Amino acid sequence: MPRIMGKLTIDNHIQELRHAKSITQQDLADAVGVTRATIIALEKGNYNPSLELVFRLAKFFKTTIEKIFYEKGVHRE
Repeated sequence: MPRIMGKLTIDNHIQELRHAKSITQQDLADAVGVTRATIIALEKGNYNPSLELVFRLAKFFKTTIEKIFYEKGVHRE
């Protein structure tokens, strides 16, 4: 069975999705139950969210997890 080696660099489209909805970082934080500092850290790529938060974000944006989070450097269609 193949193994996935090395560190995966995960990035996200949270800022773009948030701007498309015309909401503030605080609005998003309130909607998904975290602090504004958490949203800032997510948008900067400085925080790996819990699986629960990932699902909350997908539910809020009415999209899939894969459309929010992606592996940096991997082409996605």
